[in-house]
Amino acid sequence: MKRVLTAAVAAPLALAAVFWLPGEWFFLLVLALFLGGAMEFVRLCRHHAPEKSLWSLLILIPAAAAAMGPWPLRLPEGSPAQAGLLVAAAVVSVGLGSLVVATRTPTDQAVAALGVLAYSVPYFSLPVASLYHLQQIDPWLLFALLAVVWLGDTAALLFGTLWGRHKMAPVVSPNKSWEGAVAGLAVAVLAAAAWSWWRLDRLSWPLIALGAVTALAAQIGDLVESLIKRGAGVKDSGNLFPGHGGVLDRMDALMFAAPVWLLGLWLVGKEAWLP
Repeated sequence: MKRVLTAAVAAPLALAAVFWLPGEWFFLLVLALFLGGAMEFVRLCRHHAPEKSLWSLLILIPAAAAAMGPWPLRLPEGSPAQAGLLVAAAVVSVGLGSLVVATRTPTDQAVAALGVLAYSVPYFSLPVASLYHLQQIDPWLLFALLAVVWLGDTAALLFGTLWGRHKMAPVVSPNKSWEGAVAGLAVAVLAAAAWSWWRLDRLSWPLIALGAVTALAAQIGDLVESLIKRGAGVKDSGNLFPGHGGVLDRMDALMFAAPVWLLGLWLVGKEAWLP
């Protein structure tokens, strides 16, 4: 019941932000949410790397997300996108190395600290920038992403609970089944097809295929977050959302799905998703 009530409150608020918030305010809202997830991530990984260096993520993630999102620099003879990628890469390489040295990380933990930080900066900043760009291109494309991820996740949970017999990854996520995964994928594809028929007055097969790829990315994102939690020995990343756990528990699928959806839209071309 808690899970249903939380979704009933959170989903309309999320959609209101998607359609009504100006771009920069939407970016700041999403960034604040994902920084909450980063704080949970720090607590999960503090046994693998010095906590003092991990807290630098609260600076590095906004810097990388802003460079790829609403406030990119412009290189001489280059585009803002190129500059954003350069800044993000510099944050991951020069920035992380400097911070690990500055925080006096013990030598036997330096490689672990660099590995955790190097993964977590794009892990959090890339979906923030992707969600921002999707909202700016067309809020309805972001709505489509949310429909694919949320409906697919709900179907996987429901079918897996009722009919799941074959465990997908019993060590990482004991409750996930292949039956639930297939059902989630099927419903996500149907969601993409329904959006295509409703918004475009046609079935866009490249968009439907992209919906399937995005749904797979969402399921992998869910498993990766479960892997991180199992390594930390916890069931949930936090307790912010009653019945859902923490921010990471709620956003794990989007963290992989959002960049895949955005990149896919660029690859298939506007003719696949414009009326």
